Amino acid sequence: MYIHLGDDFVVSTREIVAIFDYKAKTSPIVEEFLNKQKQQIVSSNSTPKSIVVTLQSIYFSPLASGTLKKRAQSKPEIDS
Repeated sequence: MYIHLGDDFVVSTREIVAIFDYKAKTSPIVEEFLNKQKQQIVSSNSTPKSIVVTLQSIYFSPLASGTLKKRAQSKPEIDS
């Protein structure tokens, strides 16, 4: 299944490692992690509300972390 992260970002749920609130960026541990992974960051044109870490990249998403969590946990509807 795929999840839309906002703007033009769509990733496979299998690739997602973590989803957390953008405010966590102020944590020294998160700040250090993001500084070491600068080349992997894909930023949105909108104001970021969450950070999505995947196996390949780190996305700054304009959607709230709770919204992304719900999208990742929802099962797709299949029309018969």
